[in-house]
This record gives sequence, structure tokens and C-alpha cells, in this order.
Amino acid sequence: MEKIMKITEVLCQTLQKKSIDILNAMDLVSNTKVLLRDLRNDGWEPLLNEVMDFCGKHEVEIPDLNRRYADVTKSRNKHDNTTTLHHYKIDVFNVAIDQQLIELEDRFSSQATELLSLCASLDPRLDIFDRSKISTLVEKYYPADFSNQERAQLECQLLHFQLDVCNHPELSSLPSLADLTNGLVKLGKNSHYPMVDRLLRLVMTLPVSTATTERAFSAMKLAKTRPRNKMRDDFLRSYMIIYIEKELAAKITSEDIINSYDLVGSRRGKFKLIEM
Repeated sequence: MEKIMKITEVLCQTLQKKSIDILNAMDLVSNTKVLLRDLRNDGWEPLLNEVMDFCGKHEVEIPDLNRRYADVTKSRNKHDNTTTLHHYKIDVFNVAIDQQLIELEDRFSSQATELLSLCASLDPRLDIFDRSKISTLVEKYYPADFSNQERAQLECQLLHFQLDVCNHPELSSLPSLADLTNGLVKLGKNSHYPMVDRLLRLVMTLPVSTATTERAFSAMKLAKTRPRNKMRDDFLRSYMIIYIEKELAAKITSEDIINSYDLVGSRRGKFKLIEM
């Protein structure tokens, strides 16, 4: 398990981030699969030698690997000719690695990998920017979000979008597609490329990582307890945003809250007097 966790550590830490680069994430998934397969094929003998050295150093009795393995969970009346070597290599070592590979395949299937690869072709600052792949992305995964006329508009806007992003210093230096989407809004260029902006926003909703979703459900268990089961959806939504986005909430001061409370609508009582 220590060796498996060392291999998957980098991928796990990357997927925990709220905003990650799609290409780097997919590279890490592929690299993790390769390393796990290499460990399965070539890692047993080195591991066994490490165990033997540890046992010899600490005077631990080394079991006979060719002896029949006695499984205390099974009935003694059942005849099982499984050897100790077979049990630890096949039933423990290989199974532990296979479970990790199966989970990676389930979470990052060929369809999900294709979708993320097509999304990565949206970045005009990279050599993989490909209008044909973007058209495939829209036709295959977002057919209900774009009409035929809007798809034609998208193809026209992509030409200008590519040149504009690459030539604009404030956009070309942004680190990710999410930042690029925000940059278009900040500069008012999203109105020039409405179809591109729509596609970027759709791509930003892709659950590359389940960390935010899992964090939301964990927070909900803490927030909506039995005494609070009558909490309305609006209040729960606001509470959850503050709880999950703790980094942003930490920047809000008590003075900001008081000012917002006093300025929104008419209140019977005021936290402080508003200067006229």
C-alpha cells in the first residue's frame, strides 16, 4: 500500500485542486496507470526482497512460501491447495493494484478522456488548438446547446478568438481556461464571441475532480442537522457557499456585513447610523 500510495499521491493532490489544467490532469492519469502496471508486472520481486531483508534484520521468522496457506476464515473441511506465495502475490499484491487500476478506469473512462481532450483543444495559446475538434466537441457532447446556425457562428468566431487571445497581453498570460473565461468577461470581449463564451462556460462545469462536490456534501451533513431540518433552501444555499468558500469568506469583514445589511431594503433597526 505504501508503494501504491506513493504512485497515486501526485494525481490525488492535483485532483483536489478546485481549478486544474485539463492536459496536465490527463497526463497524470496516464502516467499513474503506467506506473501501477509496471509495479504489478515488475514490483513483486523487489518487494519480496525488501520483506526478506526486513525479517532477517529484525529476526522475524520467514514463512515457507511454498507451503499451503492456511486461511482461518475458511472451513477446515474445505481443501484449498493455495500456497503462501500465491496468496500474497496474487490475492493480495495483484488485487490491491488491480483495484486502483479499475477505479482509475471507472473515473476516467475512454469517453471521459475523449471529452477532456477535446476540451483542451479550446485553448488558442496551445498548439493543440483545433477548430475541427471543437466542432466535434459541440456536435457530440453539446448538441442541445447550439443550433445549426449557432454552430456556424461559433466556427466564424473561433478564427477571431484565436488571434485576439494570442495577441492580447492580458489574455495570453492567463494560466488556465477558467482564467481565460474570466478575462474575456473582464475585458468585455465575451460579447464579441458569445458562442465561444457559451462553450467555455459549459466546459468549466465539467467535473474534472469530485473534490468540490464531495466537499459540498460533507458540509451539508454538518450544516443541515436534525435541529436545523426546517432550514429553507435559500438560506442553506447561502450558508453552504460561505462554508465551502472559506478563503473568500475570510476576506469579508464585519464592517462589510454591517454595511450590506443596512443598505439592503428598509430595516426596522440599524446596526449603525448611515451618514447623510
